[in-house]
Amino acid sequence: MPDTLRTAVASIAISGALVVASAGLAQADEIALTIKDHRISPAEIHVPAKQDVTLRVTNADPTPEEFESDDLDVEKVIAGGESAVIHLSPLDPGRYEFYGEYHEDTAKGALVAE
Repeated sequence: MPDTLRTAVASIAISGALVVASAGLAQADEIALTIKDHRISPAEIHVPAKQDVTLRVTNADPTPEEFESDDLDVEKVIAGGESAVIHLSPLDPGRYEFYGEYHEDTAKGALVAE
């Protein structure tokens, strides 16, 4: 393989690796929660205290659900099959409960800031 072709292939490979790495970093900043069968999964998440937190809540059910937390002062209706991004300010260490208001008996969870 000629040197110019080898250099071009290496450059493309490095660029592709950087794009994949960047995409992974962007997604790692969000914590994913899923509402399915009127349950929230994972039911408990751990986050660092005193840092911004971003939740991406996906409602995999066909009906709407209201993601709510009195502890976190959050209320967000999420249509069936849709997602919502919720930004939280830095939290003090502690346990913060959340739930799906339309199915409080089964859709429950907690965020633990440590």
